[in-house]
Amino acid sequence: MHFHRPQTLEDALACIADHPARILAGGTDIFPSLGRSPVGEPILDLGRIEALCGISCRDGVWRIGAMTTWAQIAKTDLPAQFDGLRGAAREVGSIQIQNAGTIAGNLCNASPAADGVPPLLSLDADVELSGRAGTRILPLRDFITGVRKVALEPGEIVSAILVPDRAGTRASFLKLGARRYLVISIAMVAVAFDLDAGGAISRAAVAVGSCSAVAARLGSLEAKLVGCKPDAAALSDLLCDEPFAELSPIDDVRASASYRREAVRELVVRAIVAAAKGGA
Repeated sequence: MHFHRPQTLEDALACIADHPARILAGGTDIFPSLGRSPVGEPILDLGRIEALCGISCRDGVWRIGAMTTWAQIAKTDLPAQFDGLRGAAREVGSIQIQNAGTIAGNLCNASPAADGVPPLLSLDADVELSGRAGTRILPLRDFITGVRKVALEPGEIVSAILVPDRAGTRASFLKLGARRYLVISIAMVAVAFDLDAGGAISRAAVAVGSCSAVAARLGSLEAKLVGCKPDAAALSDLLCDEPFAELSPIDDVRASASYRREAVRELVVRAIVAAAKGGA
């Protein structure tokens, strides 16, 4: 078994150009997935590549390096549009997981219950993919294609997450599980929206995780929310008969499909109200 630890993205891409390797970011998913099995393939550790770390904004786009950890996201002073993502960062696993786990690793693991996916979907995030032939940008909604499946081509590495800068956008994230931490969610909701001069919602994005094979935006509900005031009574009335057609929840040991739909209904109301009040 070969272990590579390059210091530049160019060297990393050269390592996997002709000889595929398993990518190691924070290691919080890859090692548990091995169980008792030995590592049977080359490992490419991205931990020393400084260009893949950090958060910056330029020309109206926020860039979150692929190796940026959840702890760094939670602690960085970011505008309100990132309140949902920072809220998710504080609920990813334990403190130890947050210190090691990376944003790109969370996406590439492609779990239906990945905490980072709904808030990034609600922010219209793109995924930057780097290969020796150059860089391409893919919307996050097209990057995760199924359970544990992503649209990475051979020889590519996720190098960053890109989010459009939207001053004034409010956001929040809520998840429901059997306990607060170290749990696979029953349902999770991320919202991001703008308010008009009269205090009504003028643009809305709602994304739900743990209720379908891939986290999904609720386009029909987003359209209904436009013009609605962000208060609990009005939202509850609006959502009382919402079918959530984009979701396909299942019955499992954590909850039934019908319970998940009801949970999403309540979480959407609470998330919007919390964001309107300035809470994450």
